[in-house]
Amino acid sequence: MRLIKNFTVLFFTIVSFTACSKFSKVEKSNDSDYKLVKADEYFAKKKYHNAQVLYESLFPVFKGTQKFEDLYYKWAYCFYYQHQYKEAESYFKGYLETFPNSIKAEEVDYFRAFSYYKQSPKLELEQVNTVKAMNMMQTFINTHPNSPRIKDANAIIDESRAKLEKKEARAAQLYYNLGQFRAAGIAFDKLINNYPESLKGDEYKLMVVKSYYRFAKLSIPEKQMERFEKVTIEYLDFIDRYPDSKFLKDAESYSNLSKNNIKELKNEQTPPAT
Repeated sequence: MRLIKNFTVLFFTIVSFTACSKFSKVEKSNDSDYKLVKADEYFAKKKYHNAQVLYESLFPVFKGTQKFEDLYYKWAYCFYYQHQYKEAESYFKGYLETFPNSIKAEEVDYFRAFSYYKQSPKLELEQVNTVKAMNMMQTFINTHPNSPRIKDANAIIDESRAKLEKKEARAAQLYYNLGQFRAAGIAFDKLINNYPESLKGDEYKLMVVKSYYRFAKLSIPEKQMERFEKVTIEYLDFIDRYPDSKFLKDAESYSNLSKNNIKELKNEQTPPAT
């Protein structure tokens, strides 16, 4: 078994060395047309790093010729297929600036935006590229209203928007979990305004009511009256926005508790009869 393993390692080492040796000969060749043919072959075989190196070396030779557009097009995709999305976006942009009337402009414009989408990070991290992906896809839709990729672009916008909503919802819930109830109420209210079409709107609104109730309960006596009244106002807004919500009774319970607290506070403030 050990002998077979050693032979396998040796075999792949020889193959790798041979391939590198062949590529080195191509790279050192002075025949530009031959190098371009080989670059296209590497590209077709998905050996994108080799193709990228050769295309880059041919820029000074073919720039300004009819072959340059296809060379630039494939060179930019070399980065995309190697998952170097930041570079790919930049070079797709360069392609569009160099060849604005290309028949491939629509495709490249889409994949430029898609490169931002591919850079969208995990939910816990800053979502700058997620926002950029949304904006770029919307620009693509506006620029190419008849594109067959419109459906895909809209799907990416929806997915990115849902991701941003989820991140904001987590942040709002964290405020609540940490006992920062006023901040939680503001954050959940902002969620409703930022994502009015959300299917979780009534759930967010319930959290607004709950947060302000908790905030009122922990307030100093002098502030409790107005803060319990805030709970009842938020409950009325809940009814107005989501009259058929499954959370209606939960919201109502916090409103009733707030009303009871308001009555008690008023009784405490009423001087005894003489």
